[in-house]
Amino acid sequence: MTKNLFIEFNRYKYNDYICVVKQRPAMNIKTAPLWKWILMFIVSGILAFLGYGVIDGFQIAVKQAIMAYIFPPLTILGLYVVFTYWIEKEWAPDVVRRRAFTDLLTGLSFGAVYLLVVAGIIYLCGCVSFEKFTWDSQSQLIAFLSFFGVAVGEEIIFRGVLFKWIDKRWGMWPALLVSAFVFGFAHLTNDNGSVWSSISISVEAGLLFGMIYKWSGSLWIPIGIHWTWNYVQGNILGFAVSGTDAGTTWYKAIPSGPDLISGGAFGAEASIVSFVLGLVLTALLVRACYKSSSSVGI
Repeated sequence: MTKNLFIEFNRYKYNDYICVVKQRPAMNIKTAPLWKWILMFIVSGILAFLGYGVIDGFQIAVKQAIMAYIFPPLTILGLYVVFTYWIEKEWAPDVVRRRAFTDLLTGLSFGAVYLLVVAGIIYLCGCVSFEKFTWDSQSQLIAFLSFFGVAVGEEIIFRGVLFKWIDKRWGMWPALLVSAFVFGFAHLTNDNGSVWSSISISVEAGLLFGMIYKWSGSLWIPIGIHWTWNYVQGNILGFAVSGTDAGTTWYKAIPSGPDLISGGAFGAEASIVSFVLGLVLTALLVRACYKSSSSVGI
């Protein structure tokens, strides 16, 4: 049996008869008929959104229970792996990988450092001050774990489904631009959201996360970045997270000066500082991707 044929057959002998069993071929996202691609893309998106809704609903229903913040995201990741195997006949190599834990730690570190650098620059510009609050270990743990679900849900939707499916069919640039701006403008209706804040998120997070996913081939890195990006921004530094108050915090960011620099009521993600930093890092990753032998076919 050859794996290079679109249709595969198994031949075996039974009671002196040669039996030929036709096997269902794996779907090729790149070469599948357009109608099938659209149908499965819609199904994938719906399932991803439903999974995200399950995570959010479960956390609301079972407050203060640690497993309520761990079990649903892990379950959704498992379902993503199974669904990928059902469609593509491979166990989601962006999730099932030897370096998964290392990738997650890399992402967690990157997300924390990114927000600390952004906050530091805004502070040096004189556009934010910080008021120290009391550290509440239990509340901080719940806040930290809750952002795990947010990161898993949104990264599966926007990178694992939207970016990957468009990338495999039409290439990196359509995938990068579409996934980035859909991701950014999905935040338009958030509290204090605006066209500028949506464009800013599209660039600093949408483009950056997409390029990191493309460059690394790992969903764990953008999950880790997204996780600490939100947590450090909201529950350590006290900025609004995409326009929403994060609740318990260690420090409270008090914006001052131009909103374009401080981010205003939307938070640091609407700051030109974060926009420029994300754009520069994205450009460096694009360059690295084109130079990397693993990215042939971009």
